[in-house]
Amino acid sequence: MAVDSSELRKFGKDGPHIPALGLGLMGMSMMYGHPGNDEERFQVLDRAIQLGATHWDSSDEILLGKWFARTGKRSQVFLATKFGFVKSVPDLSQIDSSYGYTKRACNESLRLLNTHYIDLYYMHRADPKTPIEQTMKALIELKAEGKIRYIGLSEVSSATLRRACKVGQVHAVQVEYSLFERDIEGSKGTNLIQTARELGLAIVAYSPLGRGQLTGSLNRKESIQNHGDWRSALPRFAGDNFDSNLQLVERLQAIAGSKGITSSQLALSWLLKQGHDIFPIPGTKRIKYLEENWKSLNVKLTDEEENLIRASVQADEVVGARTIESALSQCYVDTLEL
Repeated sequence: MAVDSSELRKFGKDGPHIPALGLGLMGMSMMYGHPGNDEERFQVLDRAIQLGATHWDSSDEILLGKWFARTGKRSQVFLATKFGFVKSVPDLSQIDSSYGYTKRACNESLRLLNTHYIDLYYMHRADPKTPIEQTMKALIELKAEGKIRYIGLSEVSSATLRRACKVGQVHAVQVEYSLFERDIEGSKGTNLIQTARELGLAIVAYSPLGRGQLTGSLNRKESIQNHGDWRSALPRFAGDNFDSNLQLVERLQAIAGSKGITSSQLALSWLLKQGHDIFPIPGTKRIKYLEENWKSLNVKLTDEEENLIRASVQADEVVGARTIESALSQCYVDTLEL
């Protein structure tokens, strides 16, 4: 099934037209319990291509390298991957966005992905001690070398983003954005959505389903107790917070039910309605959820419905921080001035 032209959006001021809904791949390999075997994961990727869900946000580069070699369909995918977390540090506590590491990380990603170019290369997180200008210098050189086509930054502050754009063209900013996480709309998130729009950037929304909470499928704490599921350590999933947030999800499910859709489709269609510069990247390990999410492109919310949904989550805000305390300093990062 080819993607309909109405489901495409222009990526930044002069980027390509790509599907409005992307596919986040982190959960296929880490953080969300057992990832499944290669064949099971290949089937999800195969189905994504059939649907036209070709904007892939990579995490498991080895898996994708195998899939590209197996299918020969690299050119059909708008491929994004990232650097910043030092892979040799298991708990992802060390960040390196230096000039040298940026170049080395890109070359390693190209090798693992079994490709000679990356469509969109993100700085996953910024090291506050590294001026963004130094990182941008490396990214601009990688683009000139043909190794990457577009530059993206993730979880930076508005000030850092403006400085980066003075050095060279940035096409996208990636940040957590969902019904449960709307900080980018205001000062707590450094008014990042407004800044990105002033600069003409695409806004890529990761965790658009609140790490699964907005799907309605996590209806008890035991749902996240599998080995390797990091959500059990997150404040929003802890103790009484889980139950409080579940009540909020149930309210959204009621709205979704009145429209004949799922809460996932409600959450994604709400995000898509926030602007044509918004690109949610929900992730899944299962074909049925991939198909369910993709159908959100067919959901059209009225202005009244959008306002009702927003009012529902504003009336009783989600309880608990979006990530562990030690990782909050990695969000909306300001970097050292030159």
